[in-house]
Amino acid sequence: MIKFYHKRSQQVSLVFSRVARRLVVPGCALLFVIFNSAASAQAIAGKGRPNIIFILIDDMGYADLSAFGNGPVNTPNIDRLAEEGIRFTNFYVASPICSPSRVALMTGQYPVRHGFHSYLDSREKNARRKMPDYLDPDVTTLARTMKEAGYATAHFGKWHMGGGRDVGDAPLPSEYGFDESLVSFEGLGDRLLIKGDKLSEASAKLGRGKITWVEKHEMTPIYVDRTIDFIKRHPGEPFYIDLWTNDVHDPHQPKPGHREKFNRFANNHYARDFYAVLYQLDREIGRLLDSLDAMGLRENTLVVLTSDNGPTDWHFYYKEYFQPPGSADPFRGRKWSLYEGGIRVPFLARWPAGIPSGLTDSTTVMHSTDLFLTFCRAAGLQPPAERDGRDMLPALKGSPVQRKEALFWEYGREGVNLKPGNPRFISPQLAMRKGNMKLLINADSTDIALYNLSEDQAENHNLAETQPETARKMAAELLTWKRSMP
Repeated sequence: MIKFYHKRSQQVSLVFSRVARRLVVPGCALLFVIFNSAASAQAIAGKGRPNIIFILIDDMGYADLSAFGNGPVNTPNIDRLAEEGIRFTNFYVASPICSPSRVALMTGQYPVRHGFHSYLDSREKNARRKMPDYLDPDVTTLARTMKEAGYATAHFGKWHMGGGRDVGDAPLPSEYGFDESLVSFEGLGDRLLIKGDKLSEASAKLGRGKITWVEKHEMTPIYVDRTIDFIKRHPGEPFYIDLWTNDVHDPHQPKPGHREKFNRFANNHYARDFYAVLYQLDREIGRLLDSLDAMGLRENTLVVLTSDNGPTDWHFYYKEYFQPPGSADPFRGRKWSLYEGGIRVPFLARWPAGIPSGLTDSTTVMHSTDLFLTFCRAAGLQPPAERDGRDMLPALKGSPVQRKEALFWEYGREGVNLKPGNPRFISPQLAMRKGNMKLLINADSTDIALYNLSEDQAENHNLAETQPETARKMAAELLTWKRSMP
């Protein structure tokens, strides 16, 4: 006999009510289970496949959370994920810029397989860089895989995989497998647009969805509201939700009253405003976690939080003699750079039913393409073939994984590509990590650099001349990979 156990109430929840639902249990017959409330329905469903909430924070640096070393400002709510789950210190995204980074998460593949090596812009600029205007909706996506397995799926927050500027024919998120979506100016369908923002005004002209005009600081609270509401409206179903926030991406526009909390940083108004929006973001994540607790969903909900790339590095910060807001310490590089600070980001995961609490994994080298397979394994699904990542569920559960295969990156080709404002952070176009060794090189074989990350995580000492054979072999492997991509 199968029993469903509601841990919060410490009672067996197999009771009668007005609503009957069919529950598919892997490896078992179909059962008809009757729920007495939305809360008990959620709890029962939760004891099967885990719910998954994937929080992606735009432009958050490696050291922007206090769990990763932020001294000036604490992020206690986000830090709960570290205290109650696991923290990874060797997690990489697939690109130092938004669009390709997100494509990798959506597909489990290197973004250059789909033509993405930089951010999506206007049609003219996309064509100049030989990029598509949007991700092909026929590709295998994580959302569609989850939906086909019976998950309720939603995307709330930044999209930037097609739609916006002058691209009005991009597919809606529903065409990639989402039941519901609410995006921003870098996407189509229902969306929140920022008052007075030029890109938002361009988006409004494209139509194709309900448009709501808001202040920037109102966006994440609305996305969190929609996340909570979506969960409540799908009792008895496992859910997969993207919550992809845009707070930490500049310009930073704090909620009224929050800026004053950080007046001790008033001599650098960029830092002050950054800390104010980070403060609100942390509070909103806390509100979401509290709601999971209240609905009895804490135990069997996998919450993953990371960033799409390193912190911003516009030229104008340096011209004004300010350090840019956000921190990638102790690494070299920031956004738009293939040095560590552009692609190595914080990663936290909490799943009380599956992950021991309070762990730090400094051994496993994890990559964003791994999340597709890892989420599928956590949900008991057979992942689709031909993904570039690997299953890292054992690492999530506390058993470090030794990665033997190399990881590869490409950022930028022809045309317009953004570069860091700090010249020292401007990297070659290609990079790879294999073991503790990292190599960077341009596609024309210039600017080769080799670093031993176990001894030189700041990438200060180029070993290409002192270890020429290692540099030669890695360069050959990296350039071969590059030639194998579209």
